[in-house]
Amino acid sequence: MSRVGVMVLGPAGAGKSTFCNSIVSHMQTIGRRSHIVNLDPAAEPNKYEFTIDIRDLISLEDVMEEMSLGPNGALIYCFEYLLQNLDWLDEEIGDYNDEYLIFDCPGQIELYTHIPVLPNIVRHLQQQLNFNLCATYLLEAPFVIDTSKFFSGALSAMSAMILLELPHINILSKVDLVANEYSKRKLKRFLNPDSMLLADSVNQETNAKFHKLNQCIAQLVDDFGMVQFLPLEAENPDSVSTIISYIDDVTQWAEAQEPKEPNDQIDIEDL
Repeated sequence: MSRVGVMVLGPAGAGKSTFCNSIVSHMQTIGRRSHIVNLDPAAEPNKYEFTIDIRDLISLEDVMEEMSLGPNGALIYCFEYLLQNLDWLDEEIGDYNDEYLIFDCPGQIELYTHIPVLPNIVRHLQQQLNFNLCATYLLEAPFVIDTSKFFSGALSAMSAMILLELPHINILSKVDLVANEYSKRKLKRFLNPDSMLLADSVNQETNAKFHKLNQCIAQLVDDFGMVQFLPLEAENPDSVSTIISYIDDVTQWAEAQEPKEPNDQIDIEDL
């Protein structure tokens, strides 16, 4: 049986840990089991404890102190150490077969945009541990309402999509923080964006010498044709349920389950 895992990605402050906790909470209400695998060596548990925690292997604080490294250098060191000790991860994951494993990843996006750390871990999970994986990439809804910031976020999401080579779901988090009606109407443009129209909007706000660059960036996003977003309200069960249904589809979770005997056998005479 293949295993199911969800990689939760995105910049710092995008609400990744809150999203992980929302998945666990929703799974509990519908009778499914899920576990958070913390891959951030600086993270502390939020609502739910980590089932698997990279800090049991190595922590950012210890590396910074012992190696005299800054936060980013220490983070890279931690992941290089993890790559050298993947047998630890294999042992920790153990026999989780028909349960969701939610991999909460650090907010330093250079781990999958500049250096092949997370891509190597993804390949290990797929090839050695037989995982069906899905990547979710979170951006803050209040952040992307600024159109120029939307393109910045869209490019980082595309980079992760290309480098990880996984089924990919983009999510606009913290939708509930977009309060006024004007901002809500504006936000709808970013769920299924028309990149060229958005570029025209950016050009109205920026120096003319950047117009050609803006158009090129918009054309790249438009040509790629896969930058769409699902809205997330972490405290709204319907919102979380919708996103989980997308994850189930791309990971083929239902197909991976063992058939179960019905509790009550139906007498054919009753039909």
